[in-house]
Amino acid sequence: MHLNTIKPAAGSKKKPKRLGRGIGSGSGKTCGRGHKGQKSRSGGFHKVGFEGGQMPLHRRLPKRGFIALKSNFTESLRLGDINKLNVERVNLSTLKENGLIRGLTRKVKVFASGNISKALKFEGIFVTKSVREAIEKAGGTVEVESPENGKG
Repeated sequence: MHLNTIKPAAGSKKKPKRLGRGIGSGSGKTCGRGHKGQKSRSGGFHKVGFEGGQMPLHRRLPKRGFIALKSNFTESLRLGDINKLNVERVNLSTLKENGLIRGLTRKVKVFASGNISKALKFEGIFVTKSVREAIEKAGGTVEVESPENGKG
């Protein structure tokens, strides 16, 4: 094999369409651009999605269905919802398994709405002062840094 004998595969190279070479070529005179209008002129260009001044479709439709990845994914729960769980330890993984929070949630805060009747161990979950008192009264414990310290 020599460099001067190398050729592309048969049929892989197609000659370009020659525009404006007479009426018999099939693309003479207007060269496939049609008659008149912005697209027929040289330099006739408008941006993608432009609809001649009409409000474009992507601006007419409502925005929905997007969650920014930079958001902190904080959810709040009621104490009564957690009391219904059949677990001893309450942390992010147990709440996700039981369907109380979404999969992307990174922080949970519990508010005093409802009662707690069993001793639960809270790990890595922020609780309000009244919830902490209710948990300790029921014999449970809370292991978490306060949200004011910037931890968690």
